[in-house]
Amino acid sequence: MSVDDEQLDRAFTALGDPVRRAMIARLSRGPATVNELAEPFPITKQAVSRHIQVLETAGLITRTRDGQRRPCHLVPAALEALTSWIDEYRLETERRFRRMDALLQTVREREQ
Repeated sequence: MSVDDEQLDRAFTALGDPVRRAMIARLSRGPATVNELAEPFPITKQAVSRHIQVLETAGLITRTRDGQRRPCHLVPAALEALTSWIDEYRLETERRFRRMDALLQTVREREQ
């Protein structure tokens, strides 16, 4: 799954807020309603709704209709796309460090 710059910007901006990160953590355990997501925070329902909207716009969560309830659901593929993007840079950095370690080992062996 390819992630474009706008998607990355929206997702990382959304995850930059501790309340939204906590909501993502809660949703990782299963769907939750707005009231359930609002429970641990001393903020208004309007603020919670705004946080949910930001997460939805970023593509990190979705909402469904279940009678009167509108539960929120985590979109695992969106988090996997972010992880994949991060891993590209992590793996390249690890390769560079391994090459540097090998070079340093060669230098040490020559000095002995």
